[in-house]
Parts: sequence; C-alpha cells; structure tokens
Amino acid sequence: MKIEVRNGKVDQALRKFKRKIMDDNRLFEYREREYYEKPAQKRKSKKKSAIMREKKRQEKMCKNPTKY
Repeated sequence: MKIEVRNGKVDQALRKFKRKIMDDNRLFEYREREYYEKPAQKRKSKKKSAIMREKKRQEKMCKNPTKY
C-alpha cells in the first residue's frame, strides 16, 4: 500500500492511509493475528462480550424505559 504526501500535507495523507486500512480491514486482521487464541477461548470471549453488551443494554432500558 502506498500513499503519496503532496505539498507537505502529512495530515491529509495520514487520513487517507487510515481510511484505506479501515476499508481493507487490515488493522482488525493484524490485531487478531497478533497472538494465537485457541478456538475454545475464542468462543468463551465472544460469549463474555455478548453477555456484557446485553447487560449494558438492559441497564440502559431500566434507566430510561420510555425511550425504548
């Protein structure tokens, strides 16, 4: 991947670079491959995060029931 910096506009080039990485999903893949996780551990962590999301959603509903 190559990004050109034109007229010294580094900020603009950095934004383009970040956008390309996000579109390609490379950052997610890199973080996922950073270390090996056993399949059972993956399932466990996914389940744990789903439980936390649900708890958060339930708390939100309890605080403001008319909004939902």
